[in-house]
Amino acid sequence: MTGKVGIFGGTFNPFHHGHLNCLLTVAEKSNLVNVVVVPANSNPLKEQVEGPTAQQRFDMTAVALQDYPELVELSDFEIKREGPSYTIDTLNHYREKYEASDLNLIVGMDSFEVFDQWKDYETILTECNLLVATRPGLQMPFTVDDLPEGLQPLVEDFDRQFIALKTGRHIEFIRLKDSETSATDVRKRLRTGRSVTKHLDMRVEEYIKEHKLYQPVGPKIGDYEQFTRFCAQFLLDRKSIDVKAFDLRELSAVSEFTLITSGTSTRHASSLASNLIEKVKEEYGVLPENLEGTKEGRWVLIDYGALIIHVFYDYVRQEYRLEELWKDGAQLELPSALENK
Repeated sequence: MTGKVGIFGGTFNPFHHGHLNCLLTVAEKSNLVNVVVVPANSNPLKEQVEGPTAQQRFDMTAVALQDYPELVELSDFEIKREGPSYTIDTLNHYREKYEASDLNLIVGMDSFEVFDQWKDYETILTECNLLVATRPGLQMPFTVDDLPEGLQPLVEDFDRQFIALKTGRHIEFIRLKDSETSATDVRKRLRTGRSVTKHLDMRVEEYIKEHKLYQPVGPKIGDYEQFTRFCAQFLLDRKSIDVKAFDLRELSAVSEFTLITSGTSTRHASSLASNLIEKVKEEYGVLPENLEGTKEGRWVLIDYGALIIHVFYDYVRQEYRLEELWKDGAQLELPSALENK
């Protein structure tokens, strides 16, 4: 095949209208003749959450893309390869089929902002161009200083929508039509029984229902007050700072219970969160429905449905003062916390 080819990877958990909007818009504006969609086996920069298997994510993506056989090539390369999915390995695989001059890697702006954390990112930018799809709420860089730090030395010439690189490749920014769909929101909607008609292909939704995916973790957890106390006790035992638990059932809140605590450093906060997730998996057999911030450790959010846990680096916690949001809720007494005062 000759002509410009796009490589579009991701966890696709699940593949939704935002992904499709990105694929079709970038293909049209960049004159791509083919887009290779590569569901990841495991994204090394994303935390593991409760959800479908890699094969089920692949199958849902196949269902969503079945109307675009002439444009889309769906690849199971990363899933068959198993282990963490690194883009450099996928590009090396497709370099056997396509010329480097034809290859274009499609990423979202959120991924671009941490692109210099990707394995061998400099080598990636010798093998392909980068097509960055802008999403609502995320601004394009205004100057070289707004780029990820590792990319700044690679810039030959900067023009807001087009960056020439010293590697001979380029970065192009492509504006998408507004789409508020995110995988996190779709998973939340599915688990709480809300409509996803505006966000998912109907056939994907049917697949999800048939395979009973994205079920709430609540039935496995059972008594959420007891679960909240279990998590609080674990954090106290790990020398977490100022553990507070709130019952929010009388308030209009996004969860029924919440926990807030701090670590002495970002590393300590990340460690507390990771160890808690491990303990809950061991005792209850569930992973969080959503998880954010464990890599940075400034503010880790662990979502177990009716319980949301916030683990802060203590300095950052003082900035946000989240406890004030829940001052009208009932603070749960934690015996160990009282004993440690």
